[in-house]
Amino acid sequence: MNSISPLYHNLGNSISSALKSLFDLSVSATDLQLQKTRKEFAGNVTLVVFPIAGKAGKRPDELANTLGQHLVENSDMVAGFNVVKGFLNLEIAVSYWLEFLSNEFFRPSTSAPTNEHIMVEFASPNTNKPLHLGHLRNIFLGDSVARILESSGNKVTRVQIINDRGIHICKSMVAWQKFGNGESPESSGLKGDKLVGKYYVAFDTEHKLQLAELKSSGIAEDETPIMQEAREMLRSWEKGDDATVELWTMMNGWVYAGFDASYNRMKVSFDKLYYESDTYLLGKKEVENGVASGVFQRREDNSIWVDLTDEGLDQKALLRKDGTAMYITQDIGTAILRFREYSDLSYQIYTVGNEQEYHFKVLFKVLTKLGFDQAKKCFHLSYGMVELPEGKMKSREGNVVDADDIMQEMSDVAREVAAEQGKLEGIDESEKSKLYDVIGMGALKYFLLRVNPTKNMLFDPKESIDFNGNTGPSIQYTYVRTCAILRRLEEEVQHAIGAINTEYFRDIVVEQSAIEVMIKLHDWPTILSEAASSYDPSIIAGYSYELARLFNAFYQDCPILREADREKRNLRLVITKLTGQYLQRSMAILGIDMPERM
Repeated sequence: MNSISPLYHNLGNSISSALKSLFDLSVSATDLQLQKTRKEFAGNVTLVVFPIAGKAGKRPDELANTLGQHLVENSDMVAGFNVVKGFLNLEIAVSYWLEFLSNEFFRPSTSAPTNEHIMVEFASPNTNKPLHLGHLRNIFLGDSVARILESSGNKVTRVQIINDRGIHICKSMVAWQKFGNGESPESSGLKGDKLVGKYYVAFDTEHKLQLAELKSSGIAEDETPIMQEAREMLRSWEKGDDATVELWTMMNGWVYAGFDASYNRMKVSFDKLYYESDTYLLGKKEVENGVASGVFQRREDNSIWVDLTDEGLDQKALLRKDGTAMYITQDIGTAILRFREYSDLSYQIYTVGNEQEYHFKVLFKVLTKLGFDQAKKCFHLSYGMVELPEGKMKSREGNVVDADDIMQEMSDVAREVAAEQGKLEGIDESEKSKLYDVIGMGALKYFLLRVNPTKNMLFDPKESIDFNGNTGPSIQYTYVRTCAILRRLEEEVQHAIGAINTEYFRDIVVEQSAIEVMIKLHDWPTILSEAASSYDPSIIAGYSYELARLFNAFYQDCPILREADREKRNLRLVITKLTGQYLQRSMAILGIDMPERM
């Protein structure tokens, strides 16, 4: 039974009382198995009768028919029923949905506060390349999960770990030294992150050339001259060499400025930034402590390892033989530092792709071995890859869809579509440009969030910007439709909200399409709870689409502007007003703005 839904709560109490009255059977409302009625059967809520029938000593169909008839005669909530084998399908009275509607304008838009403090890590890019399409799925997923948790009453802290050190960073630095000729964002006209990414690709190109030239000598991939230069630079950086640190600081500064510009366009922000260049030191210290306590082992070559074979995993290196840190080293330090800084943390959620699932299993086991009970409060929010029609993206080869480029492309496509439809006449160009960004970004975010995070997905820009079907612009357009109706009848809307109550609408014949919209509005708390418990924004996206689809059917079936009956028109206006509010609320949780004109 769903304890969140007020419908299930109230109906459960009625059923519990009926069972006591009819069969002297004490069954708690929370023990009843209530579920949404399957589409092929009439009704709204289904009670699974088998467990109850056994306790009452009755046949399931006999008990269901007796119970259904009693509820129709004695409960204002139940208007009808049917029995299918051991399932009692109940039709909820229209008066219940009308009462819900009359109360909904006076409910708070967010859940009551909880005692949970949840940290959500997302984005966390490397400072050797610009953001790409894969980053966008990560960023939009993490940001939306944070919004879902906040809307559910939790305190949320948004963070990212900037991967600003390591061999991959040194590759860009070495390539810039060798081929850059002093090039800067100012002299090149490139965003800083794109400029640094250019040299990351240049490093890979030179590395492959050297491999090809030295192939006959049997040289290993990590022994090319340029790769050895990168490793030497990493050692110099960890020793604090002034010239190396100065170059590192300059190039990272270029990247940060580029990232900030991209985040601003996405309307994404963070409460705190962590830097690997800081946290890896704490990680190294904890690894050394682990050796001293016998948890980790130092091998003859001076590298440090952890043996997790008894955990069903493998042996894992934690420090290299030259003393430099591994990727996991900084994650150890970061996790510990966060729990020290935020002693009230209930959970840490790491938004990271599914190729890192093994890494996080190892990380959480290592933290446990170090004696940190907080390891049980860490969760890896794993998500699938975004692929292109031609296959997987590879940053070092330059085969990526640049995040800035795709955001601009989506805005440009929105401009083309709007021009074709000719619906923006009378709006000045600056407002149009803002609208194109709202539509384009809405299309992009919705397309990347509508798929369950665990699944891989294929990105299709043309499909995402379509004004029909399961897309962001389609839902935005439905919201615009509600705004247009409400603007036309603004005074009547306020009167309808002030007058609404169950008695006011008692004698109105309510069409099924209107009931379907009210039911979907009523589902919102359950939908939000489900999305929060599973960290899955696609549940919110699916709700938004279904609400928009049902409203459009209602709009076609129940004319509003042409309806002469005042009470009917008022009811339809109230449904329209609430639909607009709920669409705006649900899409905001996806990080999507809703325009009032399109």
